[in-house]
Amino acid sequence: MQTLTQLRADFDERSKGSLSLPIAGLLVWCIVGGLGIILPPKAAVLALVFATGAIFPLAMAIAKLRSEQLLENANPLAKLMGVCVLMVNLLWAVHIPLLMRAPEFVPLSLGIALGLHWMVYSWIIGHPLGYRHAILRTAGLVAVWFAFPAHPVTASAAVVVMAYAITIVEMRMRRSALATPAAKLDTMRT
Repeated sequence: MQTLTQLRADFDERSKGSLSLPIAGLLVWCIVGGLGIILPPKAAVLALVFATGAIFPLAMAIAKLRSEQLLENANPLAKLMGVCVLMVNLLWAVHIPLLMRAPEFVPLSLGIALGLHWMVYSWIIGHPLGYRHAILRTAGLVAVWFAFPAHPVTASAAVVVMAYAITIVEMRMRRSALATPAAKLDTMRT
């Protein structure tokens, strides 16, 4: 039976830091932000809905290129992350009615909902970067939703892209620090 520390190290090693998902999210939300500028508001919201559906398949392609084990990872913490992603996707039961009745709320609901899994990811890796991502993203989305009511898709995309950019840098720094000999010794002691 592995300890939690060992499971976390195994998860991190197999997933190679899990960069494929935030990279895919950053790319898709950049496109969404651009579409929000050029499309009329209702079309921009529809573009957001369809584009966010591309994040996971794009992440799987990036994961394959990076040799990350995401779906094929037998680690129980990877299975927990998979359940969390499923949980977040169950919120489409909220996004679709909002799209039909109050589409102006969709950038807010999708932006927040698709970032909730960062809380669990942060716990899994034992590092606060996911907590910071989810909190920054949520607070920023609420702020721009009120501040830029005429451009909710572009404003929301800007917040999400910023949160992803900060988090990707933090994830890379964390992985670099874990690769140092001192960090490896600390991991072996625990």
